[in-house]
Amino acid sequence: MRTLVIGAGIGGLTAAAALHRAGAQVTVLERAPSLAPVGSAISLAPNALRALDVLGAGDEIRDLAAWQGDGGLRSPGGRWLSRSSAEAARRRFGGPLVLLPRATLVDTLAALLPPGAVRTGVRATLADAGYGSRPARVSTPEGELEADLVVAADGAHSVVRGVLFPDRPDAVYAGFTTWRVLVPLAGVEFASHETWGRGRLWGSHPLRDGRVYAYAAALAPEGEQAGDEREELLRRYGDWHRPVPEILAAVGAGDVLRHDVYRLAVPLPAFHRGRVALLGDAAHAMPPSLGQGGNQAIEDGVVLARHRADLSAYTAARLPRTTGIARRAVRAGRLSLLPGRVSTGLRDTVVRVLSAGGSGVLLRGFDGIADWSPPYAAERTAT
Repeated sequence: MRTLVIGAGIGGLTAAAALHRAGAQVTVLERAPSLAPVGSAISLAPNALRALDVLGAGDEIRDLAAWQGDGGLRSPGGRWLSRSSAEAARRRFGGPLVLLPRATLVDTLAALLPPGAVRTGVRATLADAGYGSRPARVSTPEGELEADLVVAADGAHSVVRGVLFPDRPDAVYAGFTTWRVLVPLAGVEFASHETWGRGRLWGSHPLRDGRVYAYAAALAPEGEQAGDEREELLRRYGDWHRPVPEILAAVGAGDVLRHDVYRLAVPLPAFHRGRVALLGDAAHAMPPSLGQGGNQAIEDGVVLARHRADLSAYTAARLPRTTGIARRAVRAGRLSLLPGRVSTGLRDTVVRVLSAGGSGVLLRGFDGIADWSPPYAAERTAT
């Protein structure tokens, strides 16, 4: 099976590795000049790790990952609203939640592919979806390529999605923007946490290599940018509890990444047309509120390889699940970014009361998500 993957993000590389393992001839076309990802980290839940097990990479990722231990949810003043237990999560979902730099995951996935399979600096567009018996065709600056299967992993504003479903709206602004930093921080010990304020939040997580991954989100107009994003973070979060000030002090002018968040408000009727399959954000862009965007893309890639000869089965397996998770992510995002003083006070009180009996109440929010396993996990991807 000649396969072209458009986009070398986490989902695209997972699909390429799974399809290669299944015996397909795979070429990945990436418009960026290299695979070097932006400076950030990713949290992998047990569902994604079990998907990676199908590729034989799950244990390697677990060994490379920073261990995300006990932590919890805090208020800007530092009060713990709830505590989380890594062991409780492991027992409930059958595996750990791990945190690692995106670069580590990208390198691991790319290493599963044969040399030369990934072509960077290539802009690819869909010329023909390949209905019936004819192959799909992809246009590149060097000419057209034919394929038995095209995998579109080209992001929330997917050009391929627009070709396949021209009557469907593009991803819409989710109402908030995000910042991410990945910086070294020596001599400051702290537990992983997410902090909820009024219309904004902050998360801090230590990595195994001594760096800290921190992220922030805030309600903001679409497209708004600050002249100095580090100063913007200081203005918004500089007076929050420790270690937020210490992390911000370690951030350099070029360390901050800012991106508006987009989501598909109207689910697609299918994740395929002709010989083309959509994957990851191209299929179901969702807010990062549950940390499942990348995790679902990994699931997509493994399931797609299983159903590579029957894309309708791929749609049937993935569309209902990802639609439900995306809706839950929207609700979680609204809860964490409530803007009003009264509503946030009520939210925090409810969280404290519910958490008084232990971390199990909050972990229920991931039931049906983190406990997922590939239905064919015991088999090889190849058939």
